[in-house]
Amino acid sequence: MQEQYLFGMTLGELQQVASTLGLPKFAAKQMASWLYQKRVTSIDQMTNLSLKQRDLLKQHYQVGTYPPVEAMRSVDGTVKYLYQAGDHRFVESVFIPDEDRATLCVSSQVGCKMNCKFCMTGKQGFSAHLTTRQILNQIQSLPEFERLTNVVMMGMGEPLDNLDQVLRALEIITADYGYGWSPKRITLSTVGLRKGLQRFIEESDCHLAISLHAPMPVIRRELMPAERAYSITEMVDLLRNYDFSKQRRLSFEYILFKGVNDSIAHAKELLKLLRGIDCRINLIRFHAIPNVDLQGVEMDQMIAFRDYLTQHGLFTTIRASRGEDIFAACGMLSTAKQNSEV
Repeated sequence: MQEQYLFGMTLGELQQVASTLGLPKFAAKQMASWLYQKRVTSIDQMTNLSLKQRDLLKQHYQVGTYPPVEAMRSVDGTVKYLYQAGDHRFVESVFIPDEDRATLCVSSQVGCKMNCKFCMTGKQGFSAHLTTRQILNQIQSLPEFERLTNVVMMGMGEPLDNLDQVLRALEIITADYGYGWSPKRITLSTVGLRKGLQRFIEESDCHLAISLHAPMPVIRRELMPAERAYSITEMVDLLRNYDFSKQRRLSFEYILFKGVNDSIAHAKELLKLLRGIDCRINLIRFHAIPNVDLQGVEMDQMIAFRDYLTQHGLFTTIRASRGEDIFAACGMLSTAKQNSEV
């Protein structure tokens, strides 16, 4: 019989558990409080449920959280955690402390189908979607949980390709019965999938980051095969229908590749593409990965690119690179080795 877990359930699902087992309706909120606010690891710790109720729950369910199996620490303080995600499968998440801010980069899939040229996760291929429980466990079981200020869905996998599970996780993070976080503490990063993008915008208030990397479809197609299915021009047309001028933030991620997308001509095309949209650009340094014939640019080139965009009205920042020495920086996450060893 397959094990069943309470952790990762929404309040509605916990209410169904209570109803099925004949528990009072308010037991669902009690369970949610124990799971997400008190972060218990066993049903025995849910002490405002009667002993009989706890025994009944234990006959059918476990809590279902589990610690990381490995941690790697960078010289800059970044920590990369490895979590088991089912039989013979693993995912990585990255904790990034920075003065009064501490961010966790969370994975949504084992591997990825998108196969972006510059990303090691894509080279790994796709193995499995993570469940809501497996997504949330990266947060719940983080040793530095109490320090956490922000979550970015920018780890392994394409979040919109696993949208039902991701949205359930986001509900639990932001709901009063869950962690009670503001959606403004969460950013979802995506290459942009036609069927998922509009749904995410309309069903969530979290920040949105689009992996852009080239303003012209012909160049983007070479870097990101997903461009063939849903072009950046179509995506931008959709984004124009929504208001990002208030609290919710729209950003575009742009890795600079030497001789590919780093000229002033590319910057001009970027300005043209995004004209009239309230957004920002995050410039990212390319981190070399094996067997990929792309090169990054020098910092002075990044600064010149940033300054040109900023001078022409497009707010642009250069993202600090963190965790490169432990393969925890952007585009470097992969569990292919662990997956093949077990």
